[in-house]
Amino acid sequence: MVIDPEFFTKFLRFGLVGLSGVVVDFGVTWLSKEKFRFHKYLANSLGFCTATVSNYLLNKYWTFHTDGQQGMLFEFSKFLGFALVGLLINNLVLFLLHGKMKFNFYLSKLIAIAIVSIWNFLGNYLYTFTA
Repeated sequence: MVIDPEFFTKFLRFGLVGLSGVVVDFGVTWLSKEKFRFHKYLANSLGFCTATVSNYLLNKYWTFHTDGQQGMLFEFSKFLGFALVGLLINNLVLFLLHGKMKFNFYLSKLIAIAIVSIWNFLGNYLYTFTA
């Protein structure tokens, strides 16, 4: 099996953007939960949404190099659609691991991010950032 070099490059770049998104996500989540005392699921959602916007912009211009043929609003709406499904998956995993199985909140969040990353890459590679 031969991996397409372009696919591999995009996957690596998507991963690097994702790592930056993890920093944004965890930073906003921690600040919201620990400093502002927001409910943990609201804090999680705020972190996730903030990271989604930064990830969209980085992926649009660096990972996938889209040229605006679709229109930015339409393209972002597709990206956001995958991200919102990802948010549901993220909160479900967080609920199961932290809420039910009593894993550490941030470890549970890290596992959720790993699972959602696969969903997001495939959806955006195959649908969002196509001409």
